[in-house]
Amino acid sequence: MIIPKLHYRSQGNSSEEHLENIQKACTSGIELVQLDFEKATEKQLLKLAKQVREITSHFQTRLFLTDHHKIAREIKADGVYLEKTDLSLLLSVRNHLYTWQIIGAGAHTLQECEALIAKDIDYINLNPFKTNTKLVTAKTGLGLNGYSLITEALTTETPILGAGGITPEDVKDLMTAGISGIVVSDYITQDFNSIKTFNQLLKASSTEEQRHTFE
Repeated sequence: MIIPKLHYRSQGNSSEEHLENIQKACTSGIELVQLDFEKATEKQLLKLAKQVREITSHFQTRLFLTDHHKIAREIKADGVYLEKTDLSLLLSVRNHLYTWQIIGAGAHTLQECEALIAKDIDYINLNPFKTNTKLVTAKTGLGLNGYSLITEALTTETPILGAGGITPEDVKDLMTAGISGIVVSDYITQDFNSIKTFNQLLKASSTEEQRHTFE
């Protein structure tokens, strides 16, 4: 399963802000947008998703939705990312979607990754890389060591993406740790020109993606 190495997880306090940020991200060369607007009602999200779909289609950018697989099917998004993963629901989600739509899911441990891979998930967001100290969270940052231990233990072609506080300075080490790509929110929203920087770094690191090559 080939998916872009850089995902922009949308941010904003309103539909208008999400639209504006997604427009800027697409203009700046992002290849995949993950629409993530938790505050929206189902009706608001459907309207926003249709508007976002018009933007991403124009730029030939892939569009994923967070959790809302029914809306993802309705607007023919490219995929859905399941943040709150219930393994028992994965099959029903896949049966609801079109066969060409991609399903990703979040994980924090090796065991969670293995369970998702056993369910034939298309890609995994392994998070968080860094812990946001502004938020109260039970999850501690995995860091480079945590990523390396998990990717080395997995025998899979399933893409494992890093997420959580990632900056351009982290990219080379992340790819060396066996990560296939990254999901970025804050850093891109603060500077959409950073998309070009991230893309250059990710492509420059592509030769380092092979896992299980350590002596």
